[in-house]
Amino acid sequence: MNEPLVMLEMLGGRGHAPRTLAVVGLSDDPAKASYAVSAYMQGQGYRILPVNPGVESALGERSYPSLSELPVRPDVVNVFRLPKAIPAIVDEMLALGLENLWVQLGIRNETAAQAAEAGGIHVVMDRCIMVEHMRWMRG
Repeated sequence: MNEPLVMLEMLGGRGHAPRTLAVVGLSDDPAKASYAVSAYMQGQGYRILPVNPGVESALGERSYPSLSELPVRPDVVNVFRLPKAIPAIVDEMLALGLENLWVQLGIRNETAAQAAEAGGIHVVMDRCIMVEHMRWMRG
């Protein structure tokens, strides 16, 4: 978990290739961290796929109720949900064969992280994808 090279690869590697991010818990409220972080990533060329059954759209993209209903396979699942929601997200990722889980700063669920890694999912937890992008991709 939180291995530097895994983080770099999730962000697109040394070539800085933007990725597709499924953002679980993305809000349509610009005052929320999920919106601000995702807007930054979208501005850097990443495709954002909102996953939130309570939101119709965010950042100009249709929102989907679950990972299984996404029209494309995301490169990374970026999570803005409470720790108690992480195990169900990991279960859905395992069922879909998704490989990269990024859980945002301040959110930790060690049991879910262990289950994810045991199932072959790369895990970054308690780190902000925007902050890490700024750190890894500068220069």
